[in-house]
Amino acid sequence: MRIGRFAPTPSGPLHLGSLLSAVGSWLDANRDGVCLLRIDDLDTPRCKAEHEAAIRQALEAFALEYPQPTIRQSSRGSAYELALAQLAEHVPLFHCDCTRRELAAGADPCCRRDCRLTRRDPANSALRADLRGLSAMHLQDRSLGQISFDPEHQRDVIVRRRDGIIAYHLACVVDDAAQGVTDVVRGADLLPSTPWQLGLHQALALRPPEYLHLPLVTEADGQKLAKSRRSAPLDATAAPTVLRQVLRWLKQKDPPADITSVAGLLSVARSQWEPQRFFGLQSVMLDR
Repeated sequence: MRIGRFAPTPSGPLHLGSLLSAVGSWLDANRDGVCLLRIDDLDTPRCKAEHEAAIRQALEAFALEYPQPTIRQSSRGSAYELALAQLAEHVPLFHCDCTRRELAAGADPCCRRDCRLTRRDPANSALRADLRGLSAMHLQDRSLGQISFDPEHQRDVIVRRRDGIIAYHLACVVDDAAQGVTDVVRGADLLPSTPWQLGLHQALALRPPEYLHLPLVTEADGQKLAKSRRSAPLDATAAPTVLRQVLRWLKQKDPPADITSVAGLLSVARSQWEPQRFFGLQSVMLDR
């Protein structure tokens, strides 16, 4: 059975770009399986209860239903600590205090200095996993082609941030495995994170899921959605119209014009879901 998931971060309301991800992941999984909802609230300083409430209300307005209970990353600390201990049995872990400026100066976000060789202050450094001893991996994204993990290029990955919060890459891999996720469907902005996660899958002896990266919704000039667009809540009263627009962005067949409810639109869209229609498409533009 196909198991997908939608994993919003409650640092703001659901916007058009995240709605596209929610709809795409729901349609893909619910063809012959189930889509789970997970709240990715690791970054507790940015995550707010009111944002989570707004996200849940928007999902309900668009008839996107998920089985209970919902996993919250903020309650999964013991699972992440266990994963860190297991990771340390297979690859070296080291503290890195490279600054953001140093990391930004490189072609990749790997350690820029000799942190592997010299002990750093754990209280003022990030914890990294040294992946250089792993094998190269290649997977085929269902839309955007080959994804490759190269242990020389992705030679280390942050697994605990400098502020003590477990890193997204590790939490994502651990939670997907725990929930039995078979298909990760998400925005193309997360495509660069996939090789790092493949490396962690290998280091933890976990089978990676299949990936399908959806096109991003951008401004008319091709730039990322403006903050004003991302912070504005979706208009629930216009949900059927907005949902039809999302389906057009995903290049899906238009449901019949006489279907006016979001539940009806989703039912038809699920029955005729064809992700190959947006094969290779990385972005779609928002009308002014």
